[in-house]
Amino acid sequence: MFMKTLKQLTVYALSLLVLSGCMNDDENNDKYWINIATVENPDNSTEFFLRLDDSTRLWTESSVFSNYKPTNGQRVIANYSILSDKRATGLYDYDIQLNDVYQVLTKGIFQITPAAEDSIGNDSIYVEADDVWIGSKYLNIEFYYQGYSKTHFINLVSDASKTYNDGKVHLEFRHNANNDQAVYNRWGVVSFDLSSLENNAADSVNLVIHVNLPDKAGDTTFERTYRYKSSPAGVKKNLRSSYFNNKDNSLE
Repeated sequence: MFMKTLKQLTVYALSLLVLSGCMNDDENNDKYWINIATVENPDNSTEFFLRLDDSTRLWTESSVFSNYKPTNGQRVIANYSILSDKRATGLYDYDIQLNDVYQVLTKGIFQITPAAEDSIGNDSIYVEADDVWIGSKYLNIEFYYQGYSKTHFINLVSDASKTYNDGKVHLEFRHNANNDQAVYNRWGVVSFDLSSLENNAADSVNLVIHVNLPDKAGDTTFERTYRYKSSPAGVKKNLRSSYFNNKDNSLE
């Protein structure tokens, strides 16, 4: 199974699991939740915290993976069960059992140069408006492309050679298909760290995300606001349960 090899995967299935984003006092470990989270593991341990995008903090008291040591700052989609409520301690919110995990491709913003243009690429990629959201300090994008056997490259690009006069930060969601064959639909999700855009003189930044969608003339744009001095953004409630069943490592 993918999760025991701890690979980053793409998805074949198209099914959706509607998830609960809240936690109630009557929870118990025969229920499970699926949420995107950030790993807090500075000691590279098999026991670590997961912080949800609404700042809920989870302690992995137990896990089905005996030697899973995720990197501090790694984004994941976690399937977990609540073991106990620890909110009264003030240190964290819940003890959990980690049932399954999908490691989300996690990157920063790439400052493009002419020399890197070819390797970054600008092949078309499918993105829906509802699948572009900001959680915590991350721009998250769920997408799919058509591929077969090669590794595809995904990046969020800042191109200083292009100028805009709207006072917004323009970024490009780039895809390099690596000359792969367009045979299957491959699904993926990526998180881009936006903290480099923070400015002490402001509390937010308006973003314009440019995407080369198939069968469109020119870029399609998605506008989002990154509010970095207000309360953390909540979780996206619809994530593909089929991410846990992938067996390919075809994204970088």
